[in-house]
Amino acid sequence: MSSRLYPLAVGNFAIGTGMFVTAGLLPPISADLGVSQSAAGQLMTVFALSYAVLSPLLAALTARLSRRQLLLLAMGVFVAGNVLTALAPTYPLVLATRVIAAAGAAMFTPTASGVANALTTPERRGRALALVMGGLSVSSAIGVPLGTLLGGAAGWRATLWMVTGLGVIGFAGVAALVPEVRVTVSGRLRERFAPLGDRRVLAVLVTQLLVFASGFSAYTYIGSLFDLPLTAVLWAWGIGGVVGNQLGGRLTDAYGPRRMILIGLAVSTVFLALIPVANLALPVALVWAFFWGAIGWLVAPAQQFRTVAAVPDNVPIGLGLLSSAQYLGLFVAGLAGGAALDWYGRAGVITLATAMGLAALLFTLATYRSRTTPATERESVAVS
Repeated sequence: MSSRLYPLAVGNFAIGTGMFVTAGLLPPISADLGVSQSAAGQLMTVFALSYAVLSPLLAALTARLSRRQLLLLAMGVFVAGNVLTALAPTYPLVLATRVIAAAGAAMFTPTASGVANALTTPERRGRALALVMGGLSVSSAIGVPLGTLLGGAAGWRATLWMVTGLGVIGFAGVAALVPEVRVTVSGRLRERFAPLGDRRVLAVLVTQLLVFASGFSAYTYIGSLFDLPLTAVLWAWGIGGVVGNQLGGRLTDAYGPRRMILIGLAVSTVFLALIPVANLALPVALVWAFFWGAIGWLVAPAQQFRTVAAVPDNVPIGLGLLSSAQYLGLFVAGLAGGAALDWYGRAGVITLATAMGLAALLFTLATYRSRTTPATERESVAVS
């Protein structure tokens, strides 16, 4: 199983690096393009909104392709988008090229999760999803800090060329190792939104939106929240994310998604409120960042597991909607976090992130009332 799933994780690693690394490149981007740091932060916002909007549209247009063909197309578009970003001379053109890169990501990530779901048995599904989505968490541990260092030394465009190279590696891995997987997917756009009529699905999506809006309103502008070496903090957060994502998959298999989601939401919200304490000294910040990353990424595989349980007969569409909700949360984070930073400074960003985390926790407590054991939840997500 793992040899077929690793290329999917590598593709997500490239995508995660390309999107998240802008958080560490705001100063050089703003200086080079002649815009404010909050405006530079909108590169992630545009990427996220484009992903959220394009994901269901492109999924409908590509429904007849095999999943392997779609993965190759997606990674090719992502690579092309990053090449254009590295070459774009002005801020408006850079924004436009992020839409192209986001289109590739919008096709790749939900398809990768669907392929992982199809290639594994229910009792190992949490770990398989954690492995594939682990590419995103590993990107925050390795790709983002390396990209931040490279951007500071050689310019932010050099980092985009690095992302391009990662995308090429992901493309080659999929071409070499991922088998043909055919999953029944509707090409009708109307049917792709049909799960939104299910309250359980809506509850999952709103939780996803709030989780990412909370965490990334702080992460996107983390350079403005700390007076300490940013690269070290990003390393610690990313390493914690890798640990949390892998541990979260195993714990989800063992204890069920509800428990892991609620624990992750509660503890990560507390950690957001502790940002002023973390900024007191570098050792404190490193410990804080590690545990914030670990606890926050516990939620990712559990939310995917929860989505599969809610729409067992329509898994690809459900996971696509989950990805759209995730990136819509990133869009909210970029806009709201930038406004809070401009109007109220770092205190405004911290307050906003903590408040949205608390909202996510309360909403999930009110709407997610599991009456199943972990074993019966696994049975409910068997591949149809």
